[in-house]
Amino acid sequence: MTALKPPAQCETKEDVRAEIDRVDQALLALFAERHQYVTRMAEIKTDPHEARDPVRIEAIIEKLRTRSLALDLDEDQAELIWRTLIDWNINYEKGIIAARRRAE
Repeated sequence: MTALKPPAQCETKEDVRAEIDRVDQALLALFAERHQYVTRMAEIKTDPHEARDPVRIEAIIEKLRTRSLALDLDEDQAELIWRTLIDWNINYEKGIIAARRRAE
């Protein structure tokens, strides 16, 4: 993703807002792509308890915090966002798995 205008070249609030909107659209597309993989994972798993894997979650968070620092991003904020995303995905997976099991 190449910025149309790097932050330092944004001279007005409108410039900054336009770039934020562009980044938000790219993020939304990535979240939609990620969601397809989460849905597929829920189709593969057979037990709702499989949706939560504490060891994997902590490994993801550890990697995320390291990557955040390398990008000069506040690692606590990144962790909060990812834990929220992970929790949402766990609940989503559990719902799909439970619904499938009820239908069987």
